[in-house]
Amino acid sequence: MSRIKKQERQQQLREKLNNTPFVTDEELAAFFQVSVPTIRLDRLELGIPELRERIKAMAEEHSHDTIENERVEVVGELLDLTAGKQGLSMLHTTADMLDATGYVEPHFLYAQADSLAKAVIGIPAAIAGVGNIKYKNPVAAECNLVAKAEVVRRRGDKAFIWVTIKDKVREVFRAKFIMEPVKNRM
Repeated sequence: MSRIKKQERQQQLREKLNNTPFVTDEELAAFFQVSVPTIRLDRLELGIPELRERIKAMAEEHSHDTIENERVEVVGELLDLTAGKQGLSMLHTTADMLDATGYVEPHFLYAQADSLAKAVIGIPAAIAGVGNIKYKNPVAAECNLVAKAEVVRRRGDKAFIWVTIKDKVREVFRAKFIMEPVKNRM
């Protein structure tokens, strides 16, 4: 991509962030072949917030029947929760989560997915009776992992929940759970 005029770059920047809002300033700088400070100045002029604020704004915008439940414990930060339908959380990975190979231990991804699934169905004492999980890509430290859980079906007390975890736009983990209350297992 050759250098383009500021106004055209800002218009393309706005369109790119509308299509892929989880893109970092560094990735935008590489895409437009400009410096990171240039991207930040463009965002400021256009009134576009930084990545973390865009994620929070999207969560608030898409929450309609959000519930407040102090008993819900989610691994990471709960961004959005619509009871019985869907939820969104973010987990910031750190160096103490890494294994010997330098990647985040898989149990952190599973914990984020499982806890968000429990929060979505609103039953803190639930168990994944069946779980089909797939670790799709390794995750490094200092990433923001965004998990989205959605209830796709209910059958009696059982809830079928699909969870995807993404690092920016790249899917790193997915799970399909059949969750049920613990009382059903006793």
